[in-house]
Amino acid sequence: MSESCDNNCSSCGTSCSSDCGSDCGKSPADFKKSLTEGATVKHVIGVVSGKGGVGKSMVTSLMAVEMQRRGLNAAILDADITGPSIPRSFNIKEKAAATEDYIFPVTTKTGIQIMSTNLILQNETDPVVWRGPVIAGAVEQFWTDVLWKDVDFMFVDMPPGTGDVPLTVFQSLPVEGIIVVASPQELVGMIVEKAVNMAKLMNIPVIGLVENMSYYECPHCGEKIEIFGESHAEEIAAKYDIKNVAKIPVNRALASAVDKGMIELAHDEWLEPMADAVEAAVNNTDPALN
Repeated sequence: MSESCDNNCSSCGTSCSSDCGSDCGKSPADFKKSLTEGATVKHVIGVVSGKGGVGKSMVTSLMAVEMQRRGLNAAILDADITGPSIPRSFNIKEKAAATEDYIFPVTTKTGIQIMSTNLILQNETDPVVWRGPVIAGAVEQFWTDVLWKDVDFMFVDMPPGTGDVPLTVFQSLPVEGIIVVASPQELVGMIVEKAVNMAKLMNIPVIGLVENMSYYECPHCGEKIEIFGESHAEEIAAKYDIKNVAKIPVNRALASAVDKGMIELAHDEWLEPMADAVEAAVNNTDPALN
């Protein structure tokens, strides 16, 4: 890709690879990958962050749990290939089974379908020492080769940043919108803006912004203490016209549920409005996205 590329191949006559982010003479649909025969996924939502350690995987898991509670079939594609954490949140120990034709997702106690690198490694602590193209290929295989059954909502847990994997997901999967996860620190907020701008570049709507570790609520007096700094959620949301904002406090019970692999037992109302927004977005009833 030329340094002067403006993402419009017709303007320079250069033959670029699809990794450049341009259309290269093709429509976005030309890069989408098909599911394996017999698999069905109705809606795909990406969960992204600009920086690691902000609780993106936790938000992904909670969104899937909430959708499953609503009587919808939820699934998680763990696209964080080198740092998978989704199986641990659900206390999944078994490995994904496979035939010559399919890989079968592992199902949680409440019926959430999951595919993650840790479900195919011999040991969950084995490092994934793969180069970018191999990692991107694994993400595509988790979409194309897995027998996803009657999934209403699939949440894709992406690694932080704006590198190979987010680009692969945006180009290869029919992502209808993303949820951006941030923490209150100003620096993290600035990094988050890169993720928002990447989504806009790829024409992916931003459904909402989740600020994790937003505050701590004193158990004695109920005062909300912003221990990680002043919130910037509304500021970033207003700047990018993001209509849906959710704030998750520092919560010992929630952290314990994740650590023990019991996230399906966590039940709080922080992300219920975000789940409403996701349903509205894919049903084209959210005026914020129309």
